[in-house]
Amino acid sequence: MEHIINCKGLKCPQPVIDTKKYFDSIKEGTATVIVDNDVSKDNICKFAKNNNFTTKIEQKEDLFYITIKKDVSSCELCQCNQETFTIVISNNKLGLGDDKLGITLMKSYLYALSESKYLPTNLIFLNGGVKLTVEGSDCIDNLKVLDKKGVNIYSCGTCLDFYGIKEKLSVGEITNMYDIVEKMNSSDKTIKL
Repeated sequence: MEHIINCKGLKCPQPVIDTKKYFDSIKEGTATVIVDNDVSKDNICKFAKNNNFTTKIEQKEDLFYITIKKDVSSCELCQCNQETFTIVISNNKLGLGDDKLGITLMKSYLYALSESKYLPTNLIFLNGGVKLTVEGSDCIDNLKVLDKKGVNIYSCGTCLDFYGIKEKLSVGEITNMYDIVEKMNSSDKTIKL
């Protein structure tokens, strides 16, 4: 009998947490996660993808049924054991002092980073930092270069909602606080700007 993880009515990040707890508790197996919104569906699928689990999604009325399979080979393929380097950017300006200078410095930093030999695994944007990942940002071109070079770019969904700019996201993907905490805690090195 297949295990059911019923996350109907739960807010982000609880569905991902419940799903992770279950899959951490088993060596291999299958479970179906039930969620009632797109954000939870997307976050569950990202979790599964990041762990190389196979997924199948079915929508019935207003519910999503996400069947996830974990097997021994998916654990061997998981890149969690590779060295990771994460940069967390929590403002659209770099440093304290003059705001105009801070905006110029952030653009210069992201350009220099895009030209660097040693690239981060993850770039995480929080609070005012999410303003850098949306259309109209002076940094979009540099972030797109980093994205093409394989850097994972994540923007906090709650932050994008707070500023009313979620629909303007131009690079990377939307994430949740649980995923942000996991990426920061599992990184070999984390830098906060």
